[in-house]
Amino acid sequence: MNLTAVMRDGDLRLEPLAETHREPLRAACAEDRDIWAIYATSYDTEHFDRSFELLLSRPNWAPFAIFSGDRLVGMSCFISIEPDRGVLEIGNTYYVPDLRGTGMNRRVKDLMIGRAIACGFRRIEFRVDSRNARSQAAMAKIGGVREGVIRQDRITWNGHVRDTVLFSILADEWRSTAG
Repeated sequence: MNLTAVMRDGDLRLEPLAETHREPLRAACAEDRDIWAIYATSYDTEHFDRSFELLLSRPNWAPFAIFSGDRLVGMSCFISIEPDRGVLEIGNTYYVPDLRGTGMNRRVKDLMIGRAIACGFRRIEFRVDSRNARSQAAMAKIGGVREGVIRQDRITWNGHVRDTVLFSILADEWRSTAG
C-alpha cells in the first residue's frame, strides 16, 4: 500500500498536494482569516505563498488537498513520517468554516489513520495548540488519547510560545474500535 496515494470516501477525496492546488487552497484558507492566530503556520493571504512552498518542500511530510466533490475544502498532512519507528503525525489540518462540525474531520481522519495503519504504522500522533479547544475535542471524539502537554514546545509564526497537547492513537486501539 502507498501512504501517499489518493484516498476516497464517497464524495470526499484526499489527493497529494501539488502546485495545481495553490490557488484553490489559497481561496479556501482565506475563508477564515482569524483562525490562523492559533496555528503554528499561517496560510492567511499575507503568508500563504511562503507557507505553501514550505509545505511542499518539507522532507518526511506528505500533504494532501481535501476535496468535497469538485470543491477544494481544506488540507491535512502526514508529518514526521518515520517508517523505521512505525510512527507518524497527522496535522496541519484546515477545513473551510462551513464544513466544521459536519463530520468531515472524522471522515478525513478515518481515511488517514486507516491508511497509516495499513502501511505498517503502529502509532499516530496529533499535536494541538493548547488554546485550540475545538481541535482537542475533535481528537478526543475520534479516540485520541491525551498524553499530556509539551510546555513551550514551539514558537508560532506570530511569535506566540505555544504549549502543545499531545494525543495519540495506537494501531491496536484503532483496530479494536474501527468496526
